[in-house]
Amino acid sequence: MSAVETQEVRAVAKWVRMSPRKARLVAEHIRGRSVPEARTVLAFTQRAAAREIEKVLRSAVANAEANHGLNGDNLVVSAAYVDEGPVMKRWRARARGRVARIKKPTCHITVKLVPVADGAIAPTPAPSAPAVPPTPAAEPAVEEQAPEQSVAAETEAPEAEAEPEAKVETADEQETDAEAKSETTAEPKQETEPEAQAEEPVEPKPKPKRTPRKKTEETEE
Repeated sequence: MSAVETQEVRAVAKWVRMSPRKARLVAEHIRGRSVPEARTVLAFTQRAAAREIEKVLRSAVANAEANHGLNGDNLVVSAAYVDEGPVMKRWRARARGRVARIKKPTCHITVKLVPVADGAIAPTPAPSAPAVPPTPAAEPAVEEQAPEQSVAAETEAPEAEAEPEAKVETADEQETDAEAKSETTAEPKQETEPEAQAEEPVEPKPKPKRTPRKKTEETEE
């Protein structure tokens, strides 16, 4: 065995009563991490597979410290994978004489550790903020107030001249409107008076009530 192979420490847990897929979801989180960091991740993971993988990790650290004289805090998880084991089959009775198959899968969990000097993964540098180019200074705005004032003065002058004419026209129009209203109000009064008298409602005369005919002895005979 070479010197590099002796530095790798492994621990295997076989026949674990768990689905391989459920265990792989947790094993992916500790792959490539240091032992203290992997223990923290497993401690705060809510999945049941984290308890089983944590046992395998402790066993691998104990093997490294007892058999190879390594420090457990200076180790890195170089590999963590889960293999499929045999599937136990059970049966359950169902309706109409049928049976339903029950599968109980098993898996084998393997964790490998190496010292930091051999299998340490270089930390990825933090992404630096992109350099912001300097914004050019804004040019001073040119004042152009004189032309605007001259244009405003020119527009106000014709408006002021047009106002008296409008007032004169409105006075004449008011007089003509008053005369027209007086003529229209006087004519309908004379015409509507006879119509009001002619259109008085005539009350209909009440019809006489018919009295029922009494039966006499003659009519009965």
